[in-house]
Amino acid sequence: MPKRQLKLNAFFMRFGHHPAAWRHPSATDGGRPDIEYWVRLAKLAESAKFDTYFMADFIGRTSDKLISLASHGLAFQFEPLTLLSAIAAHTKHIGLVATINTNFSEPYNVARVLASLDHLSQGRAGWNVVSSLSDATARNFGMPVPLGHEERYERASEFFEVTKALWDSWDDDAFDHPNRTDGLFFDPASAHPVHHKGEHFTVDGLLDVARPIQGYPVIVQAGNSETGREFAARIAEMTYSSAQSLAVAQGYYSDIKSRMAKYNRDPDDLKVTPGLSVVVAPTDQEAQDKFAELQNAVDFRHGVNLMGVDVSAYPLDGPLPDLAPGENGRGRWKQLTELARRENLTIRQLVLRFSVAKGHIQVIGSPKTVADLMEEWFTRGGADGFNVVPPLLPGGFEDFVRLVVPELQRRGIFRTEYEAGTFRDRLGLKRPANPHSARPRRAAAAIASSGAALASGR
Repeated sequence: MPKRQLKLNAFFMRFGHHPAAWRHPSATDGGRPDIEYWVRLAKLAESAKFDTYFMADFIGRTSDKLISLASHGLAFQFEPLTLLSAIAAHTKHIGLVATINTNFSEPYNVARVLASLDHLSQGRAGWNVVSSLSDATARNFGMPVPLGHEERYERASEFFEVTKALWDSWDDDAFDHPNRTDGLFFDPASAHPVHHKGEHFTVDGLLDVARPIQGYPVIVQAGNSETGREFAARIAEMTYSSAQSLAVAQGYYSDIKSRMAKYNRDPDDLKVTPGLSVVVAPTDQEAQDKFAELQNAVDFRHGVNLMGVDVSAYPLDGPLPDLAPGENGRGRWKQLTELARRENLTIRQLVLRFSVAKGHIQVIGSPKTVADLMEEWFTRGGADGFNVVPPLLPGGFEDFVRLVVPELQRRGIFRTEYEAGTFRDRLGLKRPANPHSARPRRAAAAIASSGAALASGR
C-alpha cells in the first residue's frame, strides 16, 4: 500500500484570517476584489501540490452598526462559484471547493452550478455544505423568522438528498453516444426523472447538465456541534473542523469516524482536516515577532463579537459572562467558553487567543516547529490533513509554501507531484455510482422503435 499522505487545503480570506490583516502594511491594494490576486494564490497553492483551494462565503450584510461593519475588511470578496469558475481556467490539478448555503438557494440551482463547475474543471469541484443563518442575512432574503438550528440541519439534509437525486437523473454515459441515424440525442432509458415532494422541497424533472465527472462533487462539511457531527458522519467526505489541542482533535477524529458505520460508510471515506493557523519564519523568534505585529494591531474600538455573539456591552478586560450561544457555530462557542473558564481569560484575551484564529490551533515558529505539530497530529489520530488558514496574505502563505511544504515532503508525508485522476481520486475517495445504473435498460428494439416513431411524427 502507498504511504499515507497529508491532505492540505488552502483556505484564503481576502487579506488573511487575522482581523488586523487588512490594516497590515503589506495590504496595499484597494478595497475592490481583484481576480488577478486570487488567481496568483491559486497558482501558488497548485505549485505547492495542495489538494484544495477552499472558498468560504458570508452572505448578506446588515445596515445596522455600520461603523462596526466598516472596521472589518475580511469578508468583502467574490462570490465563490463565480471565482472558482475563473480559477478553473488557470489551474489543472487543485480541487475547487465552494461554500454554498442551503438556506438561500434551491437544490436544482446547486446541482446545476456544481455539475457545471465539475465539467469546467475536468473533475475538480467540491461543495462545502453549510446551513448557517443569522438574523441579518435572513433579512437580506426576506425571511422574517429565521429557521432554528435543528430545522436548518433538517432542511440541509433534504436539500442534499434532492441535489444528489438530480445529479443521478442521468446515467454517466447518457450524452456520450448521440444517435444521429435514429434522431435521438440521448437514450431515453438513461434518464431517471426526480419526483420529490418533501417537507421543504418539491422537485419534478431532470437536471439539464450531464452527471458530474466525479459522480458527485467532493462533499465538505464543518459541523462541530452534535447535530453537525452526525450530519458530517452521514454525508461528508471531508470535514473542516476546529480543535485547540491534540487531545480535542483526537476526540473529534475518533468520534466522527465511529459514527459512520451506521450509515454503511468506511472511516476512510471521510478526511478530517482541522484548521491550522500558521505563522512561520526561519526561526521561532522571528515567527513570534511577526505574529506580535498582527496582534498589536487588533482594533477593539468598534465593538467585540465572539462567534456571532455581541459582547460589546461587557468590560473588555473582564470575564466572559454566562451567555447563550448564537444559532450558528454552537460547537465553536462551546470550545470558546470552555477555554475561557479553564484559563480564566478576559474577553480581550479570548479575542487574541481564540477569535484571531477562528478557534483553530495556532502554530507559530520555524519550519521544524510547524512540521512537528502537523506530523504529530497526522500520525497520532488527530487529523488526515489540515485546512491551512494563513493569518496574513499573501506573505503568510508564501512563507508556508517556501518553508513548510519542503519540510513535509522531506519527511515523506506530503506529495511531491500530483497523482493522476480527479479531485476525489487524489483524496483517495470512492466515486459514487449512479444507483439507477444497475437497473435493466430498455431493450435496443424499444429504443429503435422510439426513434422510428419520432422520425415518422407519431
